[in-house]
Amino acid sequence: MIEIAGLEKTFFTHKGELLCAVGGLSLSVARGEVYGLLGPNGAGKTTTLRMLAGLMTPTAGRIRVDGVAAIDAERGIWEPMALKERIGFLTANTGLYGRLSPREVLDYFGELRGLSGATLRQQTERWIALLEIGEFAERRCEGLSTGQKQRVQIARTLVGDPPVLVLDEPTHGLDVLSNQLILNFIAEAGRQGRTIVLSTHHLDEVEEVCQRFGLMYKGKMIAEGTLPELRAASGKERLSAIFRELVARVDMATRGSSVTLAAVEAPSAPPPEPGGTA
Repeated sequence: MIEIAGLEKTFFTHKGELLCAVGGLSLSVARGEVYGLLGPNGAGKTTTLRMLAGLMTPTAGRIRVDGVAAIDAERGIWEPMALKERIGFLTANTGLYGRLSPREVLDYFGELRGLSGATLRQQTERWIALLEIGEFAERRCEGLSTGQKQRVQIARTLVGDPPVLVLDEPTHGLDVLSNQLILNFIAEAGRQGRTIVLSTHHLDEVEEVCQRFGLMYKGKMIAEGTLPELRAASGKERLSAIFRELVARVDMATRGSSVTLAAVEAPSAPPPEPGGTA
């Protein structure tokens, strides 16, 4: 369902320095799979998902979704609408129209996806019921709690039934009850066959939600596999411990390479002068 190959994104900082946010990332997600793209803040997760959703132009690489080659930097293909038509995208930075009610928000985004009439009303009521929005469906969004707003955000992502959901930090800032409601919904959506890419830096809470995981660190994929495969590779049980172990190995290997290189490049001491003391 999703194929990403050699994806890169570089920026120039305010100091004029070149920063590589994502470097040569490749991954694939099967139809109906819930895939966890995990890592700490600054790992490159959000940048990757923004490119996948057609909101950011990659420096290099290819993206294919639902059989459509939407982005290919080498061939000059850049069709972000092909991605937006197929992806429901949720990010912690997306806001709601404060003066609209949740029902009006869902109707509005449903119309943007081409729904109307009875089909639109059916979709709106469906997500209001499943995400338990009914008791505040007519209130203005500006007066909702963080958890209530997040439920509306997820419903907005789902309206129109896009074949792929990209959820960036879907439980950000939520209380315990709202957090569990969202995780339960994602798990159920996965069981119903939706293709979902879920990104978070709260690793342990998605252990039971995702079928497969990709662990990002400093813009690169350092490990990928099922939870049993990652446990076998790291010797650790919890996903957070697995990640710390694999990151430590990467850092150790990097430091080892730097030390080796420094030893090779270090100038040798000058020979002692004749008659001097060595």
